[in-house]
Order: sequence, then structure tokens, then C-alpha cells
Amino acid sequence: MKIVFVSSFFNHHQGPLAEALAARSEFTFVATARMPRERKALGYGRELVPSYVLDCAENATCAEAVLKEADVVIAGSAPEALIRPCILRGQLVFRYSERPLKNGAEWHKYIPRFLKWHWRNPAQKPVYLLCASAYTKPDYKKFGLFRNRAFRFGYFPETVEYSDPAEMIGKKKPASIIWCGRLLDWKHPEALLKVAASLLRDGIDFAAEIVGTGPMEPFIRQEIESRGLVQRVHLVGAVPPDEVRRKMEAAEIFLFTSDRKEGWGAVLNEAMNSGCAVLASDAAGATPWLVRDGENGVVFPSEDWEALYAGIRRLMEDRALRQRMALAAYHTIRTEWNASVAADRLVKLCDNILNTGAPGTVAERGPCSRAE
Repeated sequence: MKIVFVSSFFNHHQGPLAEALAARSEFTFVATARMPRERKALGYGRELVPSYVLDCAENATCAEAVLKEADVVIAGSAPEALIRPCILRGQLVFRYSERPLKNGAEWHKYIPRFLKWHWRNPAQKPVYLLCASAYTKPDYKKFGLFRNRAFRFGYFPETVEYSDPAEMIGKKKPASIIWCGRLLDWKHPEALLKVAASLLRDGIDFAAEIVGTGPMEPFIRQEIESRGLVQRVHLVGAVPPDEVRRKMEAAEIFLFTSDRKEGWGAVLNEAMNSGCAVLASDAAGATPWLVRDGENGVVFPSEDWEALYAGIRRLMEDRALRQRMALAAYHTIRTEWNASVAADRLVKLCDNILNTGAPGTVAERGPCSRAE
């Protein structure tokens, strides 16, 4: 089976899925853009580029031949001029999409979007949807698209297997908290400072790190000082991806505070895989599918910082509870939400459609289960 994945640029978050697909098919990753400087500052692009990556950043037409020969085309952030001919030829195409309505419904844009999206995804052609957010299908449903053609997916960063995850979790620094990501307003790094100030007020011992850089960095530095948190909260800055994982492995609690503009949030996968007890905003795309509230993490209403504090206070007062949740979080990623499982199921899904014309059921939950 020839699978071609078309997206903007290749990075470490896509690597594990690409590697898994390359092991199961004749696979090509077509890169159509250069990596932004901001992503490079966060440590992206330091890994070796695999041989299956075709660089078409300067010349999109270089991808046309490989696309024409594909059995399956996965369209991420790709120029429509490359994908449209595949659809018209009747090739099997999967749109790989986060939620399209990150800014809300914006009903004044409904008709233009309706016309454009139906033109791009004609119902009579085999065009399916891989949802990189729990909210992707509901958003497209408002436009009557992808009925019975949408599947749970997401992003699949590296899954680390620990010989004894319980031991790794038990060695973490007690009462340690971490937040990771770009310092953007919709990711709400200030939430950690609000929580930290409340913990300090209530006399609860803790240590916290904020990992990342971005436009909010001066504000965060100022808030750390003005709230008297200099001895408790460390603003780390940008570090390479492997160092981020080491920090997650050392921390007990991970805060995932993004609002609805967070399409997925691969840091949640990484934190759960690293044995963190997670507190996750319900509006972020990954949360509804990865986190089972009270079992492998805590879910709180987006931007409800009182609810977030109540959740973290509960975990801080019960180390056994946070360790149980952390272990359950690790097993969620290790056994289901990882690149190997996703690739196996995606290949089976493609086989079903190519051979029978229908997707069938490849899983009841997790990657490639139906997103309804």
C-alpha cells in the first residue's frame, strides 16, 4: 500500500507516526513549507530527517508524481492545489484536521465556509476525516460534512516504555508541578501562577516550573516577582524536546490549561506517558479522548481557575491518589494512544475502504474508532 502524508513541515511530533506507517507501507512524507523560526527556537528540527521525507517547500509540483501514484493520501496542512487532483481522481483521501472553529461559530462566515468546504470534500468521492481534536467532528457536523466518515485520531509523539513505570513515578520529586508550551494567551501559562499563589497562601509546599518561551514571557516574569513566587516558580525558557521529557519525568503534576484554540496539545500525551498526574482543560482538543476524569487525570472547565485549584489541592493532599492517576495515565498512552496502535488501525481502515468501499469498525475506542 502506498501512503503519502502531505503537511507543512516534518517535526518530532509527527516522527513516530511517520515511522510506524513507513514500517507498514510504502510511505512518503511530503513537506510543503519551511519550519518557522519560532518552532526552531523551541528545539524543533534538530532530529535527522528520514529518507522518506520529500522536501517540496520551494517547489510544490515536485509532489505531484508521488501523489498521483498513491493509494492513500493523508492531507494535513497542505496546499489544496495538491489535494484537489487526488480527490477528482477518486483516490482515498483523509483530511487530517484539528477543529476548524477555534474562534467559535462566527456565523457571518457560515455560507462561505459551507460552500468552500463542500467543494473541497465532495460527498460522492472517498474523502474521510481523521480528527486531531475531540471537537473536529462536531464543528464539521454544523456544515453537514463527513457523516459516518470521521474517525478519532490526534497527534502521537514518541512513546517511552519504562521497565518499571511505578518505580519511575515513585521517584519523582514530591509536590512538583510543571507547565510546558509556548507562552501564548490562549494556552494560559498564567494559570500556574494563580494556582501557585493560592498554594503559597494556604501554606502548601510545592515547587513549579514553566517550560517554554513566547510573547507572554515578560508578563510571566513580572507576575512571578509581583506574586512573591521567585523561590517557588522557575521560568525555564526554551529547551530541546528530549529535555522537556526529562523534566516531565521528574515532575508529579502537569497542568494543561489551554482553551478552545488548542487544536490537540501533544504535551498532554507526553506528560501522561511521563507518568504525570494531569489536570487538563476540557476545551483543549486532546482532553476528552485522553483523560478520564478521576481515573487517569482530572478534567476542569476551561478557564475556571477555582476548579483548577480545587483539583490540584486534592492531588497535593493525597500523594497516593496522584500516583495512581499518574500510573493510569502512563498506561493510557502505552497501550492505546500511541503511534504504533494508530498506524496499525489506520492501515486496517485503509484496507477496508480500498477493498470493500466501506470503513467497517476497526476499534470501539481510541485511534480510528468512529468520532460521533
